[in-house]
Amino acid sequence: MLALGLAVVFSVLGMINFAHGDLMTLSGYAYVGATLSGAPFFLAVLAALAAGTLAAILLERIAFRPLRDAGPMTLLITSFAVSIVLHTLFQNLISPRPQPAVMPSVLSEAISLGHFLIGSIQATSILVTAAMLLLLVYLFRKTTLGMSIRAAAMDFTTTRLMGLRADMVISASFGLSGLLAAVSGILWIAQRGSVDPLMGVFPVVKAFIAAILGGLGSLPGAVVGGFALGSIEIALQSLLPITILPFKDPLALLIVIGILMKFPNGLIPVKQSGRP
Repeated sequence: MLALGLAVVFSVLGMINFAHGDLMTLSGYAYVGATLSGAPFFLAVLAALAAGTLAAILLERIAFRPLRDAGPMTLLITSFAVSIVLHTLFQNLISPRPQPAVMPSVLSEAISLGHFLIGSIQATSILVTAAMLLLLVYLFRKTTLGMSIRAAAMDFTTTRLMGLRADMVISASFGLSGLLAAVSGILWIAQRGSVDPLMGVFPVVKAFIAAILGGLGSLPGAVVGGFALGSIEIALQSLLPITILPFKDPLALLIVIGILMKFPNGLIPVKQSGRP
């Protein structure tokens, strides 16, 4: 989902938003703040989703919209700057230390599937991810907003000539990416049990790799790339001897490089598009 969030923005605006992981962190802090205020789990999750979505829309309006006509490098540097600002705010206004996130006790249990046991958190993550992907398929194929984003991803210039408002499409793309980051953040803190200022840094790097593997800017490619990278990592985790296991991440990257040598534009390359 993080890779898909990156791909949605890149497909429309042609930029990599490295502050995407900080939206995930912000959503985690919103969840923690809601639980500390006494909100039940369901309302805390809604608060986190709203925080991620609104923060993404505000970031686009404040930081990126004034630079829309600038080059890709300017937008890239701006996203790094936004990320650093958010890190600093998290560390100074909240805490540099991890903040515990209270989750329902049912998520700490295990589910028996024949001879196998799977954690409730892992099962929930799988089900939520599948549900989100189905909702996104419906959004992109059946709704006007989704089809507008798909059209803008294919050819932004022609889409604007057809009367579609650029500001609306770009804001919607950022809002959708923020929602995906928020859902990812909730699932991530459910497994790790805490939130810290740098929580989203490593996952967004993995998401960036997955987006490139699938085909940067390709929405289906982001999904395929995420599953492919996850499959590679799990296979190495299961097959490597214990002595080599610390080198799992470098070996996974070598495999990704090997795949990109065969498919330099990704597994599902995006068609050339006109962007704002």
